[in-house]
Amino acid sequence: MSNEIIIKKVKKGGHDGHHGGAWKVAYADFVTAMMAFFLLMWLLNATSEEQKRGIADYFSPVAGALKSPSGGIGFLGGQSAASKGSLNSATAPPSVSVSLQPPSAKEEGEETGGVASKEEGGAKDVSREELERLLAEREAQRFAEAEQRLRQAIQEIPELKALAENLIIDQTPEGLRIQVVDQSKQSMFPAGSAEMYPHTRRLLAVVAEIVFRMPNDIAISGHTDSMPFTDRNGFGNWELSSARANASRRAMIEAGLPPKKIVSVVGKADQDLLLPNDPTSPRNRRISMVLLRETPVERR
Repeated sequence: MSNEIIIKKVKKGGHDGHHGGAWKVAYADFVTAMMAFFLLMWLLNATSEEQKRGIADYFSPVAGALKSPSGGIGFLGGQSAASKGSLNSATAPPSVSVSLQPPSAKEEGEETGGVASKEEGGAKDVSREELERLLAEREAQRFAEAEQRLRQAIQEIPELKALAENLIIDQTPEGLRIQVVDQSKQSMFPAGSAEMYPHTRRLLAVVAEIVFRMPNDIAISGHTDSMPFTDRNGFGNWELSSARANASRRAMIEAGLPPKKIVSVVGKADQDLLLPNDPTSPRNRRISMVLLRETPVERR
């Protein structure tokens, strides 16, 4: 008995379907559905409650066919959608108009160069005095934030933490005034010299870093106490205060402050004392740096 070998050929099918284009159609439907979903979410967020109710009423189902006097049947009552009044019949559901455009800057009261206020009659420009007041308040807020950053920076540097009492910061009609003053136990410059101590240079570098972020120009002035001082070359308090102010300017520029931000450097000797009732106090010896206001403030 001979052994017969039977070879059976099996044709495999069904794999071609996996390489067809049906999945593309399904994916396109999915993308379309997602786009419609996100559009719906955006519309829900961009419309008011009254507009949502109007849209809901517009798409509410109507029981039975609507018949108009013209003999037409349906929502348009036999009229063309382009004809006037086709959507305004007494039997048509109420509707509202929804603008899909974002509100303009004028609608939100943010016009360039002005401030608008919303009133019952529409947007109205505020007076010039009110505008200047609002701009001054914004600038005062920026000054307060700069002061906070400067004081925080001083506290975070161990070698400068002890100099916190040598720093006086206040707001004046001219702007934000930052003063580095001498104390009885801590001076910023050697007596009769414009060569500052290392800690003074480090402190001015921190000041330069903070005011660098501000758009305001800077005025620097040097001050001395009323103690008479004149060396053999005739170098007195006027020259000393001017030299110290200029040394401070150089130190701040070396720390990264753009030179164009500094608009004036002056020496005032003892003509503008911090403590007029104590003219010989060491606190009168100081460097004053003023961030000049962009919006002028009237003196009171």
